[in-house]
Amino acid sequence: MLAIFGKESGLTAGMLGLSVSYSLNITFMLNMFVRTINDVETNVVSVERIDEYSKTKSEAEWRMEGYVLPQSWPIGGAVNIEDYSCRYRDELDLVLKQISLNILPGQKVGVCGRTGAGKSSLALALFRIVEAAEGDISIDQTITSRIGLHDLREKLTIIPQENVLFANTLRFNIDPKSQFNDQQLWAALENSNLKAHVETLPQKLESPVAEGGENFSVGQRQLLCLTRALLRKSKVLVLDEATAGIDNRTDAMVQATIREKFADSTIITIAHRLHTIMDYDRIIVMEAGRIVEDGIPGELLKNKNSKFYGLAKSAKIVG
Repeated sequence: MLAIFGKESGLTAGMLGLSVSYSLNITFMLNMFVRTINDVETNVVSVERIDEYSKTKSEAEWRMEGYVLPQSWPIGGAVNIEDYSCRYRDELDLVLKQISLNILPGQKVGVCGRTGAGKSSLALALFRIVEAAEGDISIDQTITSRIGLHDLREKLTIIPQENVLFANTLRFNIDPKSQFNDQQLWAALENSNLKAHVETLPQKLESPVAEGGENFSVGQRQLLCLTRALLRKSKVLVLDEATAGIDNRTDAMVQATIREKFADSTIITIAHRLHTIMDYDRIIVMEAGRIVEDGIPGELLKNKNSKFYGLAKSAKIVG
């Protein structure tokens, strides 16, 4: 074809060969150009991350100089939130807006609302993972912003939806600071309904746990997190949609254990499955970062115009 084209156009064989050679080079150069552009785009992401981390503010002090919490704190577990607002970064909008809430010691409070309502942000605020833009949170009349992060987080317990397990032994994962003896560990495993399974493992408490707990089922991983909470027995327990990703049978076991073993603790449950909070003392309904309803579950359900009734109807709890 090139020969015919060259003959008709008057081009010599040498010129045709040179043209073919250059065209092949151009194709090669275009391929290199496209690859380089792709590499630049990929590497720019790393630069963006470095820039983001360089602008990220450091967390507050791990321990406050000269301020020592009583070993018994918190005694009751009263939580008071006063005109509290927060945002994830200075340039972003508020995710919680003027939240005021008084939770009595030992009260069981369910927090619900649609996606993006600010439920999980409330849990993060309790642990100061996000800091206040205004307002205060206090536990047993101690303002949490005046406490070192280590002291605060050591005294509270959270069971998150995404369980956290480390590549180490089973013992380390349920008692990372080696604070409890074997008898206490086995008792906690029994209370979380994991004892029978652990007893079948060749190395028992020294059995290896893969990164992220991949050698355990999703339900077993969540029960391990529950075991940790049972050992700590904090006066304030936060459940952030802790049973949203597990089967109904495991969910029922977790709920029964929590009600029995944390009867004297303050429990704040961020609820995905509304049936888990129907017997709670109090229900908080959130919407767009604000509390829009607060009351006893039965009373809220009597009002068919209430937000909670609408959520319960969507979950097919009421007709």
